[in-house]
Amino acid sequence: MSQQIIFTNQVEHALAMAVAEGKPNRVFVLTDENTQRLVLPQLNIDATPITIAAGDSHKGLDSLQQVWQALQQGGATRQSVLINLGGGVVTDLGGFAAATFKRGIRFVNVPTTLLCAVDAAVGGKTGINYGGLKNEIGAFAEASHVIISTRFLDTLPPEEFKSGFAEMVKHALLSDEREFNSLLEIDFKNLDLEALLSRLQASVTVKQRIVNEDPHEHGLRRALNLGHTVGHAFESHAMAHGKTIAHGFAVAWGLVAEGVLSHMLLKWDSTALQRLARFVRDNYGAYHITCDDYDMLLNFMHHDKKSRQGEIDCTLLSQAGQPRVGMTIDDSDMKTALDIYRDLMGI
Repeated sequence: MSQQIIFTNQVEHALAMAVAEGKPNRVFVLTDENTQRLVLPQLNIDATPITIAAGDSHKGLDSLQQVWQALQQGGATRQSVLINLGGGVVTDLGGFAAATFKRGIRFVNVPTTLLCAVDAAVGGKTGINYGGLKNEIGAFAEASHVIISTRFLDTLPPEEFKSGFAEMVKHALLSDEREFNSLLEIDFKNLDLEALLSRLQASVTVKQRIVNEDPHEHGLRRALNLGHTVGHAFESHAMAHGKTIAHGFAVAWGLVAEGVLSHMLLKWDSTALQRLARFVRDNYGAYHITCDDYDMLLNFMHHDKKSRQGEIDCTLLSQAGQPRVGMTIDDSDMKTALDIYRDLMGI
């Protein structure tokens, strides 16, 4: 993994150094409408601005073409650089736009949400939604630098912060039980953002270690899909009904459902599962489903991009820090897990 990950709240200095390193002839900065208004004015960036509409519903071909067009009209060459300043929509779409324009220009990610910092901005996955499915088209392409800070997190609504924290819980489950238990003690109403930077670094380090060992998701990197098979199905289910749910909330609910499968199939500790379910229920509520939704949810799981031959593919845990990737789940077991998920979440 060649990208440099920098943890600092001195964002301007780090960004200036990162941009200058490649001696670009032109610099562009991509934001969405929210980061254009709330974050860009805080930074002294000498760059051509590109602004797309905010929200996951805009992570598609129309916005991608908008970015390509702006790069083309702005005279971007392979010696240019694109700064992606925003959340996961911006870094996913901006990274894909950069990876494909002129067969690839350099880009720098500056995540402004917790979810993006611990998930989308790191690891080299880029892409857009297509045909009603999440991240259906994309490419592996690494940012040259990722500048991670807690400086902009106070601009986030509480729900956005919680969305990112769900990915931190996932990383803790992939790390060890001590880190998992420690994270569940967080008080969302009394956050110390300076202190959070070190915890953020610990969380990203878990992902970094896994990605370094398996950059293109042939083996161990699939551990990072913990909670995502069911979580993505919840997101697609919501989209099919004209609704959107935050990715991190979907992951939190997916962690519970796949935690149930981990208990059923790998004997993951029931006490840990109960703690996880209680934490998610208290802080994230529940995604409400009935047994009438199961067939649609399973159809989404069978078409998930992790599926190789149409099977339901999950990462499960035998215990914290010991993931099992590539677990094939029978439809009957998944339906049972969804039944228990509903009981644990009070549905």
